[in-house]
Amino acid sequence: MTRSPSPTTSSPSPSLSPSPSEPPAGYELHEDREGFRVAVPEGWTRATVPSEYGMAVVNFRSPDRKRRLQVYEVSEASPEASFDLYLSDQTAKPRGFEKLALTNLDEGDFTGSRLEYLADRIRDEPEVGTWHVYDERFVAADGKIYALAAYGPDADGRKDELELLTTALAWFCPPGMNCDPAGNAPLD
Repeated sequence: MTRSPSPTTSSPSPSLSPSPSEPPAGYELHEDREGFRVAVPEGWTRATVPSEYGMAVVNFRSPDRKRRLQVYEVSEASPEASFDLYLSDQTAKPRGFEKLALTNLDEGDFTGSRLEYLADRIRDEPEVGTWHVYDERFVAADGKIYALAAYGPDADGRKDELELLTTALAWFCPPGMNCDPAGNAPLD
């Protein structure tokens, strides 16, 4: 069975029960108008930006706008190709961009990569000092490539962005798929 992204052993991740019936405390399931399902923190707002490829870019923001979860479809042929393009000189980066790590997460039939970076400024977001970002791109159960990225201030540590990312990934279900309501596995 093809599995959707979930916390991996390559990075620390929050403890999730093997088959939870609902997201962790403080999170809620969101069935998005773009067709996907994801777990987001309670009380966050949703906004979209048009995309030149696939579905609109969906941004979920904390009430103080200091944290963001971004979901979008990727146009490149693989997660690796997407990050190759993003990290190339062809692609503009946020001011103060500093790559911390690029990790290949391929395991079994799961294909994905995770970029961790810092930036002084993120467009359309408030000044928070240095931003810390985890950006994961992966092949979902529908065979398409998606990105989920978690943003937050670096000053308060980096575990909260990882928790935001891994929780969203654990509950992600791509558009048009019938996923188990108690997790992310597509139903047969």
